[in-house]
Amino acid sequence: MEKLPVKVSIVGAGIAGLSLAWALRKRGAEVALFDAGPIPNPVSSSFDEHRITRHSYGHLPGYGALMPQAFAVYDELWADIGATHYLPTNMVFVSRSETDWSASAAELDRVNIPHRLISPAEVATRLPMLHAGGVTSAFEAGGAGMLFASRIVTDLARWVAEHGVSLHPHTQVEDIDAARGSLTAGGTRHDADLVVVSAGAWLPELLPKTAGRMVPSRQLLLYLQPPADLAKAWSKAPILVDSGSGHGAYILPPRGGTRLKIGDHIFTRRGQGSDDRTATDADVAPVLASAASIFDRFEDYKILERKVCYYTVTDDESFVVEPIGPAGWVLSACSGHGFKLGPLIAKGLADAIIDNRSPEHLREWAAGRAARSG
Repeated sequence: MEKLPVKVSIVGAGIAGLSLAWALRKRGAEVALFDAGPIPNPVSSSFDEHRITRHSYGHLPGYGALMPQAFAVYDELWADIGATHYLPTNMVFVSRSETDWSASAAELDRVNIPHRLISPAEVATRLPMLHAGGVTSAFEAGGAGMLFASRIVTDLARWVAEHGVSLHPHTQVEDIDAARGSLTAGGTRHDADLVVVSAGAWLPELLPKTAGRMVPSRQLLLYLQPPADLAKAWSKAPILVDSGSGHGAYILPPRGGTRLKIGDHIFTRRGQGSDDRTATDADVAPVLASAASIFDRFEDYKILERKVCYYTVTDDESFVVEPIGPAGWVLSACSGHGFKLGPLIAKGLADAIIDNRSPEHLREWAAGRAARSG
């Protein structure tokens, strides 16, 4: 008797849900994708102009070990959607305190990615947009660049629709039955073999048992217009991470048709996915303070947009990919790591679903622990 395809319902159409729909459909599964908003959803954190990808991961070496695989899966994705939404830029880490770069250098050496130390004098010459005072050292890493996020999820949504995924936009999911693989949305029950919840900051509302472990975190991004005399320097700039006393900011340059963006990596651990996304003065204050301490002549920059997004964070910044019942899974990213690694982790879950691989191994691998121990 011919084996029937696995039928999977996915809740949440950000990079995780869309990538899982893509990977499952390529493996022959029947897939239905549900989201409370449009697909793709402009409110989701995945719908952004650009996101960082890189090979070095500092204090999370397990994810650094996974990054060559992550780049390879994105190459597979580019081939399917017929476009490459990635711009290599290199990445410069600027430190305003004593920093040992040996771990980052060793991590990049393991995957044959070029890197070098940069003197404070070179930082001042090459990056005139930064405050040169207080820079103690800098480190440039190759194998890094910008993923054009909203373009990626838009093309992914098109691909899954064209390849038979059943899309259910503007559909509020009210109940998950991980014992039977079903969900209820708009009062209608949808049955499948499995249900996967990949709803990001909405997870605690859909799965109350995850509250306290996977915590929504309200984050603020600023989009800026630099002064005219610095536009040329910014058009050639790499991705920047600037850290010092009281700040730690990531900065994506205005390249490839995007705007200059600055955000921080300090988790607020407050709010929930359904909150109002209007940026308050309290949201903006920490990022403004970071920008003022990093950018020379920050008063000459124009703020184009103050944008609130939500990450889902865990204590160890790891992905959570695990069963939530006999016929249910949760697929949750952690912080900004979700976009760069999202397609790889989703592909791993798709392989586990189709081939019935060990949930324990998948859990360790997705958390970066299997690569770390190997």
